[in-house]
Amino acid sequence: MVKTTISEVYKYEDQEVKIGAWIANKRSSGKIAFLQLRDGTGFIQGVIVKTDVPEEVFQEAKSVTQESSVYVTGKVQKDERSPIGYELLVTNIEVISRAVDYPITPKEHGTEFLMDNRHLWLRSRRQHAVMKIRNEIIRATYEFYNEQGFVKVDPPILTGSAPEGTSELFATKYFDEDAYLSQSGQLYMEAAAMALGKVFSFGPTFRAEKSKTRRHLIEFWMIEPEMAFYEHEDSLKVQEEYVSFIVQSVLKNCSLELKTLGRDTSKLENIKAPFPRISYDDAIKFLNEKGFDDIKWGDDFGAPHETAIAESYDKPVFITHYPKAIKPFYMQPHPERDDVVLCADLIAPEGYGEIIGGSERIHDYDLMKKRLEEHNLEMDAYKWYLELRQYGSVPHSGFGLGLERTVAWISGVEHVRETIPFPRLLNRLYP
Repeated sequence: MVKTTISEVYKYEDQEVKIGAWIANKRSSGKIAFLQLRDGTGFIQGVIVKTDVPEEVFQEAKSVTQESSVYVTGKVQKDERSPIGYELLVTNIEVISRAVDYPITPKEHGTEFLMDNRHLWLRSRRQHAVMKIRNEIIRATYEFYNEQGFVKVDPPILTGSAPEGTSELFATKYFDEDAYLSQSGQLYMEAAAMALGKVFSFGPTFRAEKSKTRRHLIEFWMIEPEMAFYEHEDSLKVQEEYVSFIVQSVLKNCSLELKTLGRDTSKLENIKAPFPRISYDDAIKFLNEKGFDDIKWGDDFGAPHETAIAESYDKPVFITHYPKAIKPFYMQPHPERDDVVLCADLIAPEGYGEIIGGSERIHDYDLMKKRLEEHNLEMDAYKWYLELRQYGSVPHSGFGLGLERTVAWISGVEHVRETIPFPRLLNRLYP
């Protein structure tokens, strides 16, 4: 007998197999029982007919509790009604561990209850689908950058300086020194790009931002490419090709998961490069014409503003050339204007907001030194960063994509708390 997984049962049609699984749900009548089985790779229905199995097997099927772990033996049968195209005609059940009073039952539960039980909520079909989509985006990310000749580099999580100021950082002691949890690996990736040409990182970042919106997490994961000899326009092309690639990969490899989540895939099928662009100047004019009197030139955009702009397009849209005063110190000035910088935010459709922020970086030593002074940043802490402009500096660009917001958009999930296994929120550090 073959021991297999639910995702592999298609290989064994009309054969008997053994699967290790959990009981996600069950129902029974007098002569037949239905077990919803899951094993981490997928879900399948097990059917037990009373007249086809010993009495003790049928009674076990009726009495086994939700989330008990079992070994199930049965014959793989084709079934057009099944989401995976197959079901299991069960011949034997062996209980490994019987669950008692599993707290998440097949009924409506409040969000706080589900978050308190996040370690168990992950087992549900919906959360399983979201995590599989997240995994596919990560897998496709590595495929894209490896094929494009990028080198994966891991920046430190503990840092001695703040790339975008200290107001939203978690401070800690590093023996006798002050240290911070990283809010971006970008500065280190710039150093790596000067050594390896094209690099990318993928790791956790931390923002001590006291926000409770559906778009914000305290701890989240970022994909941060950095590219030597790439100017602003070159970077925008990489960004739109990358986002197009991961969306199409999810459509190709996670169709069942998207269906489980009820995602309208027609909105994703159109996500192919190139993406539309609107300058910050034109975005302000557009918003004012739409009745947003609260926004003026020099202000940063909030969620309602980004959503209004995105609704005018059926693809992600770049907002380019923001005012220098509202962007970090390292962004390259516009060659014809001193008040804006060579940067862009990529805004996802359907109200999901900014998923990428990127820019060309300042590569001139004197200008970078001036910017550090203007931002009152401690020169000793940034000595190594400034030296990148001293020893063979070149034009270079990079960006950061927030994984959780991207997962939320592609999967159609409303809140980012469902897009990371164990979310860290303003008032949540458990479980």
